[in-house]
Amino acid sequence: MEQVLDRFLKYVVIDTQSDTDTGLTPSTPGQMEFAKQLAEELKSIGLEEVSLDENGYVMATIPATTDESLPVIGFVAHMDTSPDFSGKHVKPRVIANYQGGDVVLNEGENIILKVADFPEIEHYLGQDIVVTDGTTLLGADDKAGVAEIVTAAEYLIQHPEIKHGKIRIGFTPDEEIGAGADHFNVEQFGADFAYTLDGSQIGELEYENFNAAGAKVTVNGRMVHPGYAKNKMRNSIRIANQIMTMLPRHETPEHTDGYEGFYHLMSFNGDVEKTEMVYIIRDFKRDRFEDRKKEMQHLINKINAEYGERTASVEINDQYYNMREKVEPVMHVVDYAKEAMEEVGVTPIVKPIRGGTDGSRLSYMGLPCPNIFAGGHNFHGRFEFVPVQSMQKAVEVILKISELVADKN
Repeated sequence: MEQVLDRFLKYVVIDTQSDTDTGLTPSTPGQMEFAKQLAEELKSIGLEEVSLDENGYVMATIPATTDESLPVIGFVAHMDTSPDFSGKHVKPRVIANYQGGDVVLNEGENIILKVADFPEIEHYLGQDIVVTDGTTLLGADDKAGVAEIVTAAEYLIQHPEIKHGKIRIGFTPDEEIGAGADHFNVEQFGADFAYTLDGSQIGELEYENFNAAGAKVTVNGRMVHPGYAKNKMRNSIRIANQIMTMLPRHETPEHTDGYEGFYHLMSFNGDVEKTEMVYIIRDFKRDRFEDRKKEMQHLINKINAEYGERTASVEINDQYYNMREKVEPVMHVVDYAKEAMEEVGVTPIVKPIRGGTDGSRLSYMGLPCPNIFAGGHNFHGRFEFVPVQSMQKAVEVILKISELVADKN
């Protein structure tokens, strides 16, 4: 299990930050570089049917150790890191035997991971914790998941006495920009069900997630000399701000948790003539999700009624849906993961994902795919960290699921 840390430290220094603007798959060259390295590594440790396609998807097989007819299990993780924060020149550091208190990430820039802001770090007293130098994200989302799957695969190859059926593993690009399943060949993957290793804290087990949409709002203004602008100028920035304030003030990420949905303003760019805003819309309940999209359109209609037709427009595109609808009919898949955690000494935390995974889309593509913890915290930012022992437990969970499926079928 110790190899999981070495792999993780090797993986995170590869810049695989995805990019919404390139229109390519994978969206950045670093992801293909990582995919090629992974494919070669999988071959070197003895996996079979290793493939890498032109879109950067890596698939491989851990052959069965029994002739019995058993379900084919899959394990999936994504290779990219979030475009929300720099993933270039990552400098990971291991704090051995963490004893509590604030962690100075970067003394020169006075970047400190404070317990007051991130109290969950003290849940891991006495453990080894991987942090950044505070200038980049770490990449535990989801290179921890990648490292855990590869480490488990190597262990199974080296221990053919462990009874298990055929196991498929898959690594995807561009999950962080919502495109991880775009070119995933479910038929080629050939699993009956799968698990993404893309959750956060140890014990997380998730089979429901947000329904998700993206909304691009465009506001058109009219520039006139400010000294002569009365009844003539139409300032698109001010109108865009009006739209912002018309949305419910507390239905935002920083004010919601649990099953509460939100509107999240991702970017705001403009001048007097034209302003563009990008939102994401999230909710667990499908009817509330549809209502949120209607409300966004309703606000645009109100703005146009006040300022004139075509002053504002919104383009709304669904991104993914709650996997619960597809997983509940096969709840034994979740039960395997829950029992596996309990057998390796991990307390399952069954909770909704306040986000999405490749599994949410794969579940609608015919591959039921709940989500398991990868171990990290504070994803997408400079204060990201992952306990080494959590990664090791994730490896144990993968191994135990493989055994349980063989024992129960």
